[in-house]
Amino acid sequence: MLVTKPYQRERAVEYAKKWALSQNPLFADFSEIGGNCTNFASQCVLAGSCVMNYTPDFGWYYVSLEDRAPAWTGVDYFYDFMTMTPSFASRNGGVGPFASLVSAEAAELGDVVQLRNASGAWYHSLVITGKEGEEILVSAQTNDVIDRPLSSYNYADARFLHIEGVRIEVNDDQCYQILLAGGADPTQPQN
Repeated sequence: MLVTKPYQRERAVEYAKKWALSQNPLFADFSEIGGNCTNFASQCVLAGSCVMNYTPDFGWYYVSLEDRAPAWTGVDYFYDFMTMTPSFASRNGGVGPFASLVSAEAAELGDVVQLRNASGAWYHSLVITGKEGEEILVSAQTNDVIDRPLSSYNYADARFLHIEGVRIEVNDDQCYQILLAGGADPTQPQN
């Protein structure tokens, strides 16, 4: 059974500020092979969720450079997984973080911003790590920054992915089977 737990925004922000200017050795650096921005955003969201979705091709996970989901490192794939766009509705009905599109004003710390260029391509993922009045501050990799004003970027459009929560798998069958058989109640501490 899937249940939803809260997204830990403060953990995502703490992770972003710790690793924005250096590479966590647990993850490959994609800077020289297309950019590291969405890899870094995924790491931050993972820090706030601690759940990956290992569905082949359509999940959101990282095991190694050779074993990862497209959504872990690709701007559009990340968006598709997190938001369950209609064309990919089967992608993120399972475990993992999930998001909705919101306005800049509704975006919160730990959310992800994606930028589009004048040609119409979505090309950059950043994590919101601060706010100063109306100004959104972001942290990112490829061009490594901490708390850079979003307004200092040159882009045609931005979309704000508000991480709503995290779905996790809970197996309550064992509890039920023990209760049904008249065994000890597994929800109570045992002496």
